[in-house]
Amino acid sequence: MTDIPTPTPDIDQKTVRGVTRTVRAAKAASFALAAASTTEKDAALEAIARILEDNTEDIRAANAEDIETARKKDTPEAMIDRLTLTDERIAEVAAAVREVVALPDPVGDVVLGRTLPNGILLRQERVPMGVVGAIYEARPNVTVDIAVLALKSGNAVVLRGGSAARSSNTLLIELLRRAVASTGLPADAVQGIDEYGRDGAKVLMQARDHVDLLIPRGGAELISAVVRESIVPVIETGVGNVHMFLDASAPVGMACDLVINSKTQRPSVCNALETLLVHEKAAKRVLPRLLARLDEAGVVVHADADVAQFAPEGMRTKRVTRRDWAKEYLQLELAVKIVAGLDEAIEHIRAYSSGHTEVIVTNELDKAERFVAAIDSAAVGINVSTRFTDGGEFGLGAEVGISTQKLHARGPMGLAQLTTTKWIMRGSGQVRG
Repeated sequence: MTDIPTPTPDIDQKTVRGVTRTVRAAKAASFALAAASTTEKDAALEAIARILEDNTEDIRAANAEDIETARKKDTPEAMIDRLTLTDERIAEVAAAVREVVALPDPVGDVVLGRTLPNGILLRQERVPMGVVGAIYEARPNVTVDIAVLALKSGNAVVLRGGSAARSSNTLLIELLRRAVASTGLPADAVQGIDEYGRDGAKVLMQARDHVDLLIPRGGAELISAVVRESIVPVIETGVGNVHMFLDASAPVGMACDLVINSKTQRPSVCNALETLLVHEKAAKRVLPRLLARLDEAGVVVHADADVAQFAPEGMRTKRVTRRDWAKEYLQLELAVKIVAGLDEAIEHIRAYSSGHTEVIVTNELDKAERFVAAIDSAAVGINVSTRFTDGGEFGLGAEVGISTQKLHARGPMGLAQLTTTKWIMRGSGQVRG
């Protein structure tokens, strides 16, 4: 293997050497992971779940340091929510690990198998990627999610979790490595490079000989920077400018419940609703009740005069601008627009969508099918909350991210999306004429 090129002369050689050692160690560990049995990998995951539960107090203490630092920097509450690990959330992370244990191991699955006319038995089988790198922001639970999915699918993982979660991630990676090693698998299957900062991430993006796949997970700026600068293959995960369209036939109660859940259940995540489109024939029925509920929930509504006229007395709305249609708020804010019908809703979504999730609320099957056929996003829903676009909800276990691109993986990325395939030919001396 060749040496990793220095991405820029401004990066000191200590960082280059440190990250190079890390990714080389991960590559060596990936060979052992690729040969590990499902039983061995599941044992490592069970050890991870236990060590998280046994060290909940220490994890919370490390996380409290990160939260204190974030508040001193006037970090937005949406980011602090993403950063926070409570007892309940740690328990949920451990439970999600055990859900992955229960999932089928994709490694060795036969995608295609047949016998050729010359007698060669040909099979296309799933195999691990090798080394998966991940660059993400302020989400310490993602440290565990990505590591666990990588391990179960036979991959080593190199993690760059960002300065905001530095204390949390340092401890979590230490615990993960300890748990993996306790079962006989190499601790170097889980690595972190937070100590090397942003320059370390740049070196990781150049480590094509050692890292097989890079997944950025975070805001639009982070994702675009990784896509632009990386020479390691990248799967682009999703900024979530998520839409819901209330058709003329949308039942009022259902529509209100779906909007409220989609926007307020956890507003800081990428599958939360950001733009609501309302059919003009449904506006008078739906908007007075819906805007009142949004106001009660503390949601700031961005709207024009056509929408604002339905707001309850005392509710203040913000004047909507063209920029608002493209925003991922990640907090209790929502852009609302009245449209002439399904065609205008589709046109608006095509213009502003990030390709994540779009939902129609309707009682008309033909409208639903037209919407599904016309919308080119990773997930499309009919009469459901946008919050269901999630690896756990889809039965994939924890997720590495939600891919909004179209190559290799699209939508929530679980175990199968962290594998590639290998063609295996079994013959008895055949030669090609």
